[in-house]
Amino acid sequence: MDEEAQAIATRLVRRLKEVGATITVAESCTGGLLASTLTDIAGASEWFEQSWVCYSYESKIIELDVEADLLESKGAVNAQVAIQMADGARIRSGADLGLSITGIAGPAQDDSNKPVGLVYVGIASKHWANAESVQFGGTRHENKIAFVHFALQTAIDCWDNAKIRVEKVRAKEAQDAAEKAVVLARSEAERTRRAAAAKAGAPWQDEAWQDPGKAVGDDESVHWEE
Repeated sequence: MDEEAQAIATRLVRRLKEVGATITVAESCTGGLLASTLTDIAGASEWFEQSWVCYSYESKIIELDVEADLLESKGAVNAQVAIQMADGARIRSGADLGLSITGIAGPAQDDSNKPVGLVYVGIASKHWANAESVQFGGTRHENKIAFVHFALQTAIDCWDNAKIRVEKVRAKEAQDAAEKAVVLARSEAERTRRAAAAKAGAPWQDEAWQDPGKAVGDDESVHWEE
């Protein structure tokens, strides 16, 4: 067990548990190492849905709904594929968060001539998605471990940034609501003032009309004589 990876995974899981969220993962070059790192944490069944290890193009297409044309034109190691892997896993599993890894662990390059150690990590929720990349320079085993570290830290960073964005939106909505309430209160106060001024300038509106030639109490009944 890699202690550093376990520590990062624990920090990610802590964030998930705070809001009752679930996660799923889709891996290519790491061959299940990311899923293993997460499920080494006790109680994983509460927040870990399921995972996929998809090496071939066909498996990515069938299992994760990655676009075939994208794979053919750009290969499997790029930001778009990483996002589609993460989102495909999220949708298929019903999890709140999807996390993916696609890269070149080594020791040799793939047919696209992309460098050994290059990795893309995708992360997707219902409302947003992101991909990050980096290049390491270790052995195959070292790169796989480094890829998992990078994926876990990327997930934490994206989660925290998304939380900050949500908090900013909520703060803006609260500010807008408060400003709207002030405007409405001022408008209501102005209507009340105008109504009071109009009432003061027209006192006759509160008085009953009376014929000045007739005393109060005069009988207005009509008598008919035959």
